[in-house]
Amino acid sequence: MGSIVVEESSQEDASLVAAAVGGDLEALSELLAHVGPAVEAGLSIHRRWRGLLDPSDVMQVTYLEAFLAIRSFDKRSPGHFQAWLRRLAENNLQDAIRALSRRKRSAGPPPLSVTTMASSDSREVLLATLIATSSTPSRPVRRDEAFTRLEAAIARLPADYATVIRAHDLQGASIDAVAEQLGRSVGAIHMLRARALQRLADLLHSSA
Repeated sequence: MGSIVVEESSQEDASLVAAAVGGDLEALSELLAHVGPAVEAGLSIHRRWRGLLDPSDVMQVTYLEAFLAIRSFDKRSPGHFQAWLRRLAENNLQDAIRALSRRKRSAGPPPLSVTTMASSDSREVLLATLIATSSTPSRPVRRDEAFTRLEAAIARLPADYATVIRAHDLQGASIDAVAEQLGRSVGAIHMLRARALQRLADLLHSSA
């Protein structure tokens, strides 16, 4: 896949990058409006997934990730901002394709829905998922303390992330149902869930 490059070496863009990294959301919005369309145009989605996933879905999640991760960008390299955004987009795209591929390969009865479990059981399933995707806490915690930390971490998530986690992982709604609820594609919900789980794991680890 060929890449589309937009020059970003002007003093204006360097200033925008520095401002964005410093927390100026208007500067970040301007940067995303400038380079986002080129990143979206460079995304290639195989025809087998196009009915479930669109480049605009990938970019919606990528823009949210950019707002959450901008402070990690090296403001001394403004010319690399588009490459950084492209990596976020490609990672989101691959996450969605992996999830959709697993779903397509799945045969037989669907996995047990947490709607059949008690609330505490569904939270234990979610905690187990998070532990599997992150390093374990630095100290053991009581069950009630773990649940309290989980709820606090979910409350700190962006709204769409929290909605996906609560609806799918805690209430047992299907990915399709959550997609319909949020007015997003199935692929976008898979991306949101992947990012939400990673952010939850980070939040829980940092509070350990």
